[in-house]
Amino acid sequence: MKVMIVVTHLLGTGHLSRALTLGRAFHAAGDEVLIVSGGRPAPHLDRAHLGWLQLPPLASDGVDFTRLLDDQDQAAGAGYLEARLTELRRALASFAPDVLITELFPFGRRSLADEFLTLLEASRELRRRPLVLASIRDILAPPSKPKKADRAEAIVTEFYDAVLVHSDAAATTLDRSWPVTPALAAKLRYTGYVAPPAPLPHPEGAGTGEILISAGGGAVGDPIFHAALAAARLTPDLTWRLLVGGQDPARLAALRAKAPANARVEPARPDFRQMLLLAAASVSMCGYNTAMDLLQAGTPSVLIPFDAGKEVEQGLRAASLATLPGVAVLPAAELTPARLADTLATVIAAGPRRDAALQFDGAARSVALAHQMAKASA
Repeated sequence: MKVMIVVTHLLGTGHLSRALTLGRAFHAAGDEVLIVSGGRPAPHLDRAHLGWLQLPPLASDGVDFTRLLDDQDQAAGAGYLEARLTELRRALASFAPDVLITELFPFGRRSLADEFLTLLEASRELRRRPLVLASIRDILAPPSKPKKADRAEAIVTEFYDAVLVHSDAAATTLDRSWPVTPALAAKLRYTGYVAPPAPLPHPEGAGTGEILISAGGGAVGDPIFHAALAAARLTPDLTWRLLVGGQDPARLAALRAKAPANARVEPARPDFRQMLLLAAASVSMCGYNTAMDLLQAGTPSVLIPFDAGKEVEQGLRAASLATLPGVAVLPAAELTPARLADTLATVIAAGPRRDAALQFDGAARSVALAHQMAKASA
């Protein structure tokens, strides 16, 4: 079976990371996979064995998702967007997928609606119409107006065979963040959480007993990194490690210059999940992939949800996780070095937890559902 997954990450790489995890699961099942990525390159993510098409990349202007920037950090013009469409149409026609998956759309990426709708319309013109699925995370950004939810549902009704909700319904259902009508509910398929296989502890013991700070690759995480360095000075008995994403050496150097003796600053590491199992605690934002890592590891956690602009997704997710032992939410507006140190002491005292009852095999279950639906429609 041929599977085409179309994803555009605009701020951070979480959407792409989840799409790649899905792609690897399809590949493991013997399928041919093509990932079409419309965001900026993320070379640190593993895409081995997967087909890959990089569209002319886009990024949001910070948290303004209505203003799209090209690869020169300029507003993306009509010609640039048309070049994306041309490549997208060509890829669809040449690959001719049996399964077409759009990541987040139509529940988000409204600024790219013309692009996705063109893709969906073109899929109907293929010699054999593919199974069309939407792939969404557990918590969505709630629609600001009822008409946005109505429009998303209309698109689902017209084009989609099902919506894969990457959540454990025993923990979080879609109606926590999105209005779910009976018609939409009939299209939903809960897959469990999409996460890589649970890691083993780091073979070299990296991260043991440390406070691990991770806050993405963009400047939005800098307040967390700076607060952590200041909190490290207040807690000389703790060892802190800041894992800084992104490709900005000057930013990394500036943070290192402020680090006290009990804190080290280094680039984000691919073995982070293995380190997390041995850490005393984690401090992070609360994106989907980070939440999966924390739930699997059971590490005591301080969550500082990203809430700039009109972002509420991470706050909703953090609130749902705060009911677990060893998890505390510290709003960004209340982030100070002292509050961070005190909150860490609380979660460390609670100790690690194990959430084995939750389903983390969402990628494999998504593959099984897609195969079952494709076979039924053949």
